[in-house]
Parts: sequence; C-alpha cells; structure tokens
Amino acid sequence: MNAPFPPADAIARFGSGHAVRRLEDRSLLTGTGRFADDVSLPGMAHLMLLRSPYAHARLLKVDATAARGMPGVLAVFTGEDLVAAGVKPLPGPGFKRPDGSPAATAPRRALAVDKVRFVGEAIAAVVAETREQARDALEAIELDVEDLPAVTDPRAALADDAPRLSDAPDNLCARMSHGDRAATEAAFRAAAHVVALDLVNQRLAPSPIEPRAVVADFDPGTGRLTMHCASQMPTAVRNGLANDTLGMPVDKVRVLVGDVGGGFGMKTGLYPEDVVVAFASRALQRPVKWLGDRSDDFLAAVHGRDLISHAELALDADGKVLALRTRSLANVGGTAHPSGVAIQLLIGPWVSTSIYDIPAIDIEIDAVLTNMPPTGAYRGAGRPEAIYTIERLMDAAARRLGLDPSEIRRRNMIRPGQFPYRNPMGQTYDTGNFEAILDEGLALSDWHGFDARLAESKKAGKLRGRGIATFLEWTGGNVLEESVSVTVSGDGYIEIFSATQAMGQGIVTSYAQLACDVFKVPLERIRILQGDTDRGNGFGSAGSRSLFTGGTAVRVASEQTVDKARALAADELEVGPGDVEYDAGFYKVVGTDRKIDLFTVAARQQDARITMDTRTSVEGPTWPNGCHVCEVEIDPLTGRTEVAAYSSVNDVGRVVNPMIVRGQLDGGAVQGIGQALLEAVRYDADSGQALSASFLDYAMPRADVIRVFRTETNESAPCKNNPLGVKGVGELGTIGATPAVVNAVMDALVRAGRTDAPQRLQMPLTPERVWEILQD
Repeated sequence: MNAPFPPADAIARFGSGHAVRRLEDRSLLTGTGRFADDVSLPGMAHLMLLRSPYAHARLLKVDATAARGMPGVLAVFTGEDLVAAGVKPLPGPGFKRPDGSPAATAPRRALAVDKVRFVGEAIAAVVAETREQARDALEAIELDVEDLPAVTDPRAALADDAPRLSDAPDNLCARMSHGDRAATEAAFRAAAHVVALDLVNQRLAPSPIEPRAVVADFDPGTGRLTMHCASQMPTAVRNGLANDTLGMPVDKVRVLVGDVGGGFGMKTGLYPEDVVVAFASRALQRPVKWLGDRSDDFLAAVHGRDLISHAELALDADGKVLALRTRSLANVGGTAHPSGVAIQLLIGPWVSTSIYDIPAIDIEIDAVLTNMPPTGAYRGAGRPEAIYTIERLMDAAARRLGLDPSEIRRRNMIRPGQFPYRNPMGQTYDTGNFEAILDEGLALSDWHGFDARLAESKKAGKLRGRGIATFLEWTGGNVLEESVSVTVSGDGYIEIFSATQAMGQGIVTSYAQLACDVFKVPLERIRILQGDTDRGNGFGSAGSRSLFTGGTAVRVASEQTVDKARALAADELEVGPGDVEYDAGFYKVVGTDRKIDLFTVAARQQDARITMDTRTSVEGPTWPNGCHVCEVEIDPLTGRTEVAAYSSVNDVGRVVNPMIVRGQLDGGAVQGIGQALLEAVRYDADSGQALSASFLDYAMPRADVIRVFRTETNESAPCKNNPLGVKGVGELGTIGATPAVVNAVMDALVRAGRTDAPQRLQMPLTPERVWEILQD
C-alpha cells in the first residue's frame, strides 16, 4: 500500500535522545486509564479483611458464626480454613543464622494461624455481595485471644527476655558477614584517624498514590484463575499463586495488570491478600474483589529501610580511607519477607564502599524479628542505607581532618584508569568518571560561592549549611535477561510486548522511542503492551532494570524483526535480501526506485502480520552515579529546615528521554528529602500499636519542600554492559538526596556551635528535633 510517512528527519525527532511527551499521560489525564479497582465483572463479590488489633497475641478462637448469617454474606474464611484446604505459606527468606541453620521466622500465611505478630496482620476474610455488607460482617466476628508481650525495637528484641516470634531460641532471623575482618582490624590499628557514628535509617511507608487492589476470577469450566492486580511483577504473582501457595498448574493462572498508580518497590511480588482473594474466588467460583484503603497499606504492605548501624572509618594522616567497619541491625518485622532480608543483608553491602577506593571492609548485619510488619523493597532498597552510611562518615572524616568535604571525597575516588574496578564485595564497576562528575557538581552548585549566601542567611536571622553526596548505585535486580514479542500488523501498527511493567515511570514512551530508532516510523504507529502473563513472562520492573534490560530487549527484537521482514520484502520484490535496504518504513531495492513499505509486507503474510519472539541478555548490572549538593536554611526559633537549593549532576549513561530522566531524578530526590526531614513510621514501644497509620500522622513531602532543582546529566561514560549504553535512573535521586540534605543540616548546626549534632541527631530531622539540639 506504500502508505506515506513523514520525512526521516521528522521521524527522528521522536527517537531516543529527545524529550518526547509521555505517551501514557493522555489516558491518565482524561480519566480513561484502567486501574485494578476499575475492573468490575458480572457477579463480582467483595472481600474485606479482619486485621489484628494486637501486636502479639495467641488466637484461641475466631468465631465467625454470627458473621456468616448476616445479610449478603457468602463466606467467612479463617487461617485454619485455608490450611485445611491446602493453602501453603508464602515463601520465607533463604538466608542462614550464625549456626548455619535456616533463617528463623514464623510462616507468612495468607491469614494468621495460632498467633498474630503485628498490628494489621489479617485474621479472617469476609466475602459478601457488597463491600458494605462485608464490612458490616467484620464487626460480628468475635476474637478470643491471649495478649502477649510485644517488642518493636530490634535491640530490645535480641534481649534474653524478649518475647519470641518464631520457634527459634531468639529473634535473630539471619546474619551475614562480608569482607576481611583481620585486614580491617589491622587497618584500624594502623590508622592515624578513626571516625565513628551511630546511624538510624528509620522505617518508611512507600505510599504510592494508588493503594493495592485485587480482582480474582476463577472459571470452573476451565479451572483457570485470572488475577487483575496492581503489581510491578506480574509473573511473580502468577508463580507465587501457582507454585508456592495454591498448588495450581502455572498455565492455569493468568495475571493481568493495567495502569499502576506508582509502586516504588512496594508492589513487587505476592501479598497475602492476593492469596486470600484468589482462594475465595476459587472456593465460591465467582469473581471476588478486594480494594485496600490507605490504612491497609500503612498496616500491612511492606515498609522500607529500618536499619540501625554503628559505622567506622579508618584513615591515614592524609585522609585516605584504609577500611570501613559496620555493625547493623535490620528490623525485618514479625514474618520476614525474602526481599526485606536480602535487601539489608546482601544488596546494600554491594555498594557499601560506593565510588571510593577502600581496600578493606568488615560488615556484619543481623536481621531481627519484631512485632511490626515485614520490610521489603522501597525505592533504592538497601543502597540508600549504605550510601547514607558512607557519606555521613565522609563528612565526619572531613571535620576531623579539617578538610573541605569535597576534597576528602576527591582523595578517595576510584580513578578512570582503575576500570573495570572490583570492589571489596566482589562487584565490578564497568565504567565511571567520578571526579569529573564531582567537578561538574561543584560548579553547578556554586560550591565555592557559599560564603556569600551564608552571609545573606545570617542577615535574615537564619542558619545555613551545605551538604554533598558523591555516590553510585547498583541496578538490575541481578536478572539480566528479558523477553520481548513484536507483531507488525498489516493495518499499519507495530505492537511490542514486554514483561516489564509500567507504573508511572514513563517506560512506555522510552520503549516506543527505542523502537522508533529502529523501525523509523511515526511514534503513533508503535504500541507498547505489558501486563499479561499469557503473552509474556519475565522478572518485571524493579531495581531500576526496565530500560537497560527491557529497553535492550526492545531494540534487539526490533532489529531482528526488521531483518526478518527484509527477507519477506525481498521475496515480494523478487530480489535477494542482500539487495534490499530498509529506511523510514520502506524496503528499497538498492540503486532503484522499487520499494515496498513494512506494513504492506506484513499484510501479505499469513494472518496479515509478521511476528518475532526474542529473549535478550545484557552482560551485567549498571552503576549510575552522581554528585548531589544541597543547601539548607534553618530557623533557629522553630527548628524548621528549608531546602534552599538543590543541585545534582548525574551519570546515567546514554539518555533516551531527557524529560523522563529529569522527572525520575527530581521525583526520587523529593522522596530522599522526605526521609531526611519528614517521614517516619512509628509504633508504640510497649503496645506495638501503630502511631502513624494515616497521612494525619505520617508526614509526606509536599510541593513546597524545595525552592528549586538544578538537575543535569552527564553522558560521557556510557555503560559497557548493554548495547544502549544506558544506566538505571529510577532510584538514583532518592539515594543521593538523603545524605546530601542531612549533611547540609549537620553543617549548619556545627557552624552554629552544636558540634555534637552529627553524633546525636537522627532522621527525620523534624523541627522539634533540630530545635532541641539548638536549645540544648
């Protein structure tokens, strides 16, 4: 049909490297997006959960007799019902205790059996014709319990007299040690300087704008279960239901994911609620929906961070770091989540030395059970904690030696000639130009012009400080393979299916741009599809892996499709494939004006389409890095801190869409600022009751948290582990912002004479805490 296309240079404007407007936004802004709660099926029932009001209690009896007789109630399920039906617990962590025995944790069941171990753990599920009827029936369930002592602090949980949360003799879930203890001890003995800090990375609630929701639809005719949910990992949900909990064949479970209103790691993997809803649908043989509210997410979704550390640096007389030593306690909650343990015991330590050439480390982390919800992935997932530790120590060392904070970092940076560089954790950085990023960051922030701004703040009666973080992070989830399917249809469209998952990060647009680079057709001819385990399966989206693994797979699949279609076009043009060249949607016979367009070739095939299924691997993770500089002003009368300026230079490799990259960096930085100044999940130490289970009590960053961002990218060191040269970007801003802001506050307080502030003050740096330090 030789459909007309715009000129090639016009099409190129929509390819990679250009700030193309997000394709996802039109449906979201016009209200035509489809989220899990938008799914409504004929005959659908509604499920509500009775959650534990106790932090620790023995369940003596769950009496649902009255509830079962209430109007509209179809069924009430307890944990014992699910066990009797053969429902298995969700998988636990695959780590070891110090004696080599398996990690200690109570079974993580869909509904509690025998005991509850945190406020919000689900005890029973009511299914009714309407949500209101199900909610009313919850009130009729009677609990007979033996209230047990609770513990929320991991230090207290390790005491001999602490209440036990599993069958183990103590509450130590697992331990990992890394590095060379003897070499580290020798370095500390030889050190001219030793600095030490006690640091707390407080517990955080990920708080995506969309709470979790699930619709399960079991078809008794086929024995097939279809799940509609908001997940970053559709395949993990499918496999968790089929293989781990319900015991169904994998091909009998289909997971569909539409629009996802944010994830930040919280929506990775299988949740107990998913299992309960799926079980209820199968038992009742009709669709069942559960819609979580904000309290459900505060009380029962995974939390992030929650790490207490004692950290030390050994340095020589010139400020060269000789060794790093840390001892940490990770609060992993009452029923440990596999990712929550792995994040603290393994993933965080991978970046513990960051961009610095530190020869020896000695790291020991204990995962500890407490009467709190489990921790899991939250934006950065272990890397923010590790980078916060080393960046706080670097500032402490600079104060000890009387050095500019930027100078001590410069003296310890890995040099370009050292790449590929293997760090003490055995992780290999493929490339980086850390000193150049530092220099650009100092220039962008006008680092050396700080004194003038300090004087202006003093005139206004404010304290002012500056903080810096130079750092890297690891991205990839250690899953370096991804599948992509391409369909070129005779109706003029190219469909590309990826098993990664959009959740607001703009990946649909970036994928379309990468495909546009290869197919050289207008962007509106390319459709990116995701979220259907019947069409494709993979790891999903986590660990900032989507672009460098999924994007690479999109490019390779597109190239292979063009090559496959070239042979088909050659047949149509009655020449050999070597005589055909492809450009801007057309196959042309070299040296002639004979041509045929891609979509005409597709229309002439069987089923009027060309298909290509591919599986592509990249060679390793990516190591994005940056220099983030923050300046704060503090009102000494109130302790209120304001981020007066925030500058960052970020090496994210090749940039596919500058607008999306900046949005990821700035949005991530806001979340990092939130941890530094505002956010904390709090529980009463004695009762284990949640004290911050709504946004009335949990402070989120607002639009006025910062005056202005100055954000730049540097593409001079593209990643060598993938053909695109890209590096993960989704978590970089979060990782750099927290230490940059905290270092700035500490600098302001030290300048004001509160030299003990870095030892005493812990996040979040609320006005009350800052004021107390100033008034001490």
